[in-house]
Order: sequence, then C-alpha cells, then structure tokens
Amino acid sequence: MAHRDKLVIALPKGRILKEAMPLIHAVGIDPEPAFADPNARQLRFATNHSEIDIIRVRSFDVATFVAFGAAQVGLAGNDVLMEFDYAEIYAPLDLGIGVCRLAVAEPEHLSQTDDPARWSHIRVATKYPEITRRHFAARGVQAECIKLNGAMELAPALGLCQRIVDLVSSGQTLAANGLKEVERIADITTRLVVNRAALKTRPEDIGAWIDRFRKVAAHGR
Repeated sequence: MAHRDKLVIALPKGRILKEAMPLIHAVGIDPEPAFADPNARQLRFATNHSEIDIIRVRSFDVATFVAFGAAQVGLAGNDVLMEFDYAEIYAPLDLGIGVCRLAVAEPEHLSQTDDPARWSHIRVATKYPEITRRHFAARGVQAECIKLNGAMELAPALGLCQRIVDLVSSGQTLAANGLKEVERIADITTRLVVNRAALKTRPEDIGAWIDRFRKVAAHGR
C-alpha cells in the first residue's frame, strides 16, 4: 500500500503515551519493535496492520497533524483542542486517560492575601495564551500572556510574572516550587480526534476504528 493511502495515527510523546499504549494494544494495533526502542530516531512506524502507520509527535502537534490531514486519527488532550480550536477536527470520544486540570497558580505567600475575584489585569506565563485570554476576558480581566513552552514554575521565582497557567495533576510540582493553585480553568482528559474530511471520504474505515476505541475505553471504566 502506498504511503499516502495509509491511515496515519498521531500519538503524543511523553507521559500520555504510557497511558495510551494499553489502549492502542487493546484495539489491536501493535507498532513495529523500533517504536519501543528509546534509541530509535525514526518518527513514523509500521504496525501489524499493513494499512496503518503510527507517528509520534509532541502533544501540541498532534492536533496540527490531524487538522491539516497529515494524520487522519490522533490522541490529543482537550487542552490542546481548546487552545487551537481547529474546525477541521472532530473529537468523538473521551478516552478517560491523561486526567489532570488546567489551573492558575501563584506564589504561596501571595495566595494568602490575594483575591482572584478582584483582578482586573494580570500578567501570566503559559503555553496556553488563547485559553488564558478567553478565560479571563469572560469576566472582564485583561490577561497579558507570556508564552513559554515549559518550566512555567520558574517564572514567578525569577520575576517574569507572578502567576502561571499550566496543567496540574498532583500539585507536587507546584508545591516544590513554592506555588499554590488558586483557580481551576478546565478539567483535562485525552480525546480520540479525527480529521473531518478524512471521516467523510473514508467513513467505514475510520468509523470502525472509532468503534473499537469506544468499546475499549468503555470497558476500561
């Protein structure tokens, strides 16, 4: 089968991948051995299905690959979907993995007297500027966003800003850096996403895989 005719599934690197792989195996997809090799440099992998390839990309990039049709199916957190808001993406299924929350945090000492309800303008470090601006604009707060791609917790300590918006799971990283969660923006989980155009042109093919993921996700709950 030609490369361009294959169904390409985009998986996110990192923590979510560890939670995602049991689902991938449960629906009957097994990547080639190189996928599990930490020294492998390739990013596209064959599977036990001749018509399916897997690509492994940054979590933020999964949505972009799917939206533009480079991948037809993917796994993406709804934080990514909310940030980019691609009309080309259809997210039919919450997989119930990657559970965390998107939250506002600030230095512990500031949180003791600070009242978020009284904010009118704030400066925030985040890799979610669109979500952050929309969240605060909804209640009349102007958010000046400083875009960072990581190490958000350093921003307050180094004087970049006093507040951050980031993903929080246990809260241990915040505590270790002297920060406290003061506001929750959204609960986050990982979704199965598909390219809308691909679903129209290959409804039986992609629809069958959506059904497989739905059954496996339901069984795991």
